[in-house]
Amino acid sequence: MALLTALLAFLYHLPHVYKWLLRPYYVASLFMSVAFLAIRKTPGVCDHLSTQREDGNPCDFDWREVEILMFLSAIVMMKNRRAITVEQHVGNIILFSKVANVLLFFRLDIRLGLLYLTLCIVFLMTCKPPLYMGPEYIKYFSDKTIDDELERDGRVTWIVEFFANWSPECQSFASVYADLSLKYNCAGLKFGKVDIGRYGEVSKKYKVSASPLSKQLPSLVIFQGGKEVMRRPQVDKKGRAVSWTFTEENIIREFNLNELYQKSKKLSKTKGAAADKAALSQFPPVLEEEEPEQELVGAQEEDLETKKDK
Repeated sequence: MALLTALLAFLYHLPHVYKWLLRPYYVASLFMSVAFLAIRKTPGVCDHLSTQREDGNPCDFDWREVEILMFLSAIVMMKNRRAITVEQHVGNIILFSKVANVLLFFRLDIRLGLLYLTLCIVFLMTCKPPLYMGPEYIKYFSDKTIDDELERDGRVTWIVEFFANWSPECQSFASVYADLSLKYNCAGLKFGKVDIGRYGEVSKKYKVSASPLSKQLPSLVIFQGGKEVMRRPQVDKKGRAVSWTFTEENIIREFNLNELYQKSKKLSKTKGAAADKAALSQFPPVLEEEEPEQELVGAQEEDLETKKDK
């Protein structure tokens, strides 16, 4: 049943996956990931490669190459256990495929290994994964605006993501965070982001490490009245981040988003009522006046009665 559910989910998202994989970054990454496979299996090219197979066939993997590929598969499976999006799954496969290709090319020919490693470095420096550009209700802070926004209204709860554009985990989490902002954003509950890779002072003040080896990216922090209430992942006394999975279900449960959203909706209604009251107070009340025509008619009738009496 679980396998059937996963298959149906994959088929449902298949058009989106195709559209996403056809981006230039992923097309180039895919070709680099299968480079050794293509060279080893292409007739006319593989005939000139060395091999350790007993049958001397240079167009098939030898036992050492099979070991490296099996080890790669095991690592990818372990890493993908914590992946929460399709982007993370594909990213892990591409990353470790490139690592395996480096080892395989160096083992085959040191010149091919150096050439492939140079291509990987150039690709890493010149090509970046596409950023999430979908709908969202998120305010982006800078080092000069974050403090003012968090302290402006003590009744407003802020959920702020500390991220870095170069972090694959942050890039994969972007779509999840955007979906949460679309579902839960209201007047009393707002979502924000700040790039600590760009604003180093923010990283120091809020104690979120921006190191490439850091496991604090991304970090989600709840602020109420400008003060931190809760964060994930947690940081122990030695400054090490406690492992935590950034799935939508985990965030909703740990941050009590449903309850927080209901309380925040009441705040938005209170704000609306206060705004209406303030708008009405700008206009003076209208006093009821007697109609002059009725007074004139009454006076004329009294005059006629007086004349008749006379």
